[in-house]
Amino acid sequence: MASKEQILEALKQVKYPGFSRDIVSFGLVKEVAVQGADVTLHLEVTTGDARIAEHLKQEIEKALGSLDGIASVEIDLKVTAPVQAAMQAGDLPKNPIPGVRHIIAVASGKGGVGKSTVASNLAAAFGKMGWKVGLCDCDLYGPSIGIMFGTTDRPMINDQEEIIPIRRHGLSLMSMSFLVEEEAPVILRGPMVTRYTQQFLRSVAWGELDVLVLDLPPGTGDIQLTIVQTVSLSGAVVVSTPQEVALIDARKAVAMFNKVNVPILGLVENMSYFLCPDNGKRYDLFGHGGGRKEAERQNVPLLAEVPIEMEARQASDEGMPVVLKSPESASAKAFQQLADALQLILKLKAS
Repeated sequence: MASKEQILEALKQVKYPGFSRDIVSFGLVKEVAVQGADVTLHLEVTTGDARIAEHLKQEIEKALGSLDGIASVEIDLKVTAPVQAAMQAGDLPKNPIPGVRHIIAVASGKGGVGKSTVASNLAAAFGKMGWKVGLCDCDLYGPSIGIMFGTTDRPMINDQEEIIPIRRHGLSLMSMSFLVEEEAPVILRGPMVTRYTQQFLRSVAWGELDVLVLDLPPGTGDIQLTIVQTVSLSGAVVVSTPQEVALIDARKAVAMFNKVNVPILGLVENMSYFLCPDNGKRYDLFGHGGGRKEAERQNVPLLAEVPIEMEARQASDEGMPVVLKSPESASAKAFQQLADALQLILKLKAS
């Protein structure tokens, strides 16, 4: 008859897919019951990939098949989807990041709405106000903060084995673009995505910050759910463009944050309009008023309407947010308005 200790030792051979750690050290094995030559295992796994559960069962049977004295193995594997896990954790207290007063997530329901431009300029605008600011690029697959701040520096490690963020324009920056070559694809599976996201939040020496801005990837996937489970957010800013096709996805982002009890600080309508540089005439390229109507529907403020401007595009390509390069431009003033509004909201929340 195999002992419980022998069974656990054998299970340490089973690695979680994508990790070098085994299922025992990960805490996935909740109970081992031995009755004669019959073994019953109880495991709990959080994943949205059904193949992982089947793979683990096969590897467990293979690992225990090498032990003498086992006639049968019954595996009770409870699988919780990431969305369910996040919702279940929604009422639990999250851990703050030491030294960071406020954490703001900048999110969008879909790509291409200028979320990273908003996050970069918001961080820079906070910095102009005299705040100590960090900007974390949580879009692991499409990192852009390095380009927008004009740096390809590689971060160093301090004596505490923490990542030292890159300093640029007075801000502390962290991005996957600092860790990989510019044209190298980032190929990560779900567990690795979670691991990198947690490292960016917990293993970076952010120091004393008034605000940490998180540039989230578009959508409502693993990274967003990892963040809402890991840290206590002061709130989220949802970015959209005026047309209905973008607002539909913005509603999904708002609904996700509502389900996990993260307050929506407000909406930002990016690419709100275009002012012709020749005659100053306004063109509503993507419609008019969609962001304001959606903000009213969600009962949240419309924090800013940011126009399309060549200055903003040129500034990003040159590695300097437009609020720093062209502070008198219409888009820079809109981003500064956004920072002013959020500073007031955060002060009211803290009082």
